[in-house]
Amino acid sequence: MNTKEISILIVDDEEPIRKILVDFLGRTYLCITAGSAEEATRMLAVGSANLVLTDISMPGSSGLQLCETIQRSYPETVVVMMSGNTEIEYAIEAMQQGAFDYITKPFDLQKVKLSVDRALRYQELIIAKRRYEASLEETVHLRTQELRSVNQDLNQTLEVLYSNYRATLRALAEALEARDCETRGHSDRVVAYCLRLGREMGLAHSDLIRLEQGALLHDIGKIGVPDAILLKRGGLTDEEWVEMRQHIGHGLRIIDRIDFLSGARPVVGQHHEKFDGSGYPAGLSGKSIHINARIFAVADAFDAITSDRPYRQARSYAEARDEIIACANAHFDPQVVRAFLRIQESEWAEICRTAVSRDYLEQIIDKHEIRSFIVSLKGHRGATGPLRMPSSSTIPA
Repeated sequence: MNTKEISILIVDDEEPIRKILVDFLGRTYLCITAGSAEEATRMLAVGSANLVLTDISMPGSSGLQLCETIQRSYPETVVVMMSGNTEIEYAIEAMQQGAFDYITKPFDLQKVKLSVDRALRYQELIIAKRRYEASLEETVHLRTQELRSVNQDLNQTLEVLYSNYRATLRALAEALEARDCETRGHSDRVVAYCLRLGREMGLAHSDLIRLEQGALLHDIGKIGVPDAILLKRGGLTDEEWVEMRQHIGHGLRIIDRIDFLSGARPVVGQHHEKFDGSGYPAGLSGKSIHINARIFAVADAFDAITSDRPYRQARSYAEARDEIIACANAHFDPQVVRAFLRIQESEWAEICRTAVSRDYLEQIIDKHEIRSFIVSLKGHRGATGPLRMPSSSTIPA
């Protein structure tokens, strides 16, 4: 833009000051003047200005009041305040009213020019931002119309979105499994086991969805663990264990500030806590451990025991059941263990067989709940606390 097309409204009740500024700034910009805030307001009502350079103390309305009016009615116009008062409180008040800069009198004209140039560059950014937002809004509108033309049924559209959302989660989980062949298929099985346990314990459908998130991403932080440690055969040194345990923090940082992954935080952050408080990283115990993490602990152990590993063969369901019972009240929540025992061996075997089909969630969660969950992701970070349940210290025979 030609600088002569950039307009500056100079507002000051002293004509000599207005003249000095017009003579100096008028070489570069189109300058107009007003002797009061009221006159400036009338001029802005009939013609816009890129920048208003205004004195603070004037008869009638002050420059601060004028600045407030400009911020409210002409948000693309930038304001620079002038005052003979050098106290910092005046500058602070000016900024609080929305002024871009504050110049003290008597002023150095070169400093005035620098302030004006900075303010005008800022004004260009404001205009560019608003144009971008308008363009983005139009783009979103057009894309929405395109989606509606392809998907007349809104429910179908939400289900497609949910499929994409779950594909994103799986891509994150598979990025880790690609590094460690020992865990191949582990996430899918543990997700299915968790969901079945969650349903057995009466979790709401929305909580089951969050449980799935955590189960899929529980070890995502291992992406930040060096291969030399993650893939090491044999035991880890004390120093290597310290490094390995950092995967909890890595995982939380990966999902932090991503709204649609917030439901995974309890499992990602607490999946190595133990019911008796001997776990890590926080040494949580009992019901202070999130219910999703307590469910995950049993499901994860069950899969670990019943899956082949390079260093041992898979063990039987009966062996897994006995070990889980033995660890109740120590590693595991006894209520989750009881829920595990209520599910028949044949059903666990079927869940294991079908887990790789990746549709287990749809078998146990109402589609309406899935659609509601997707809608809730827009601008909302759900926070789920531990599910309080009656305590118990024994496992039924």
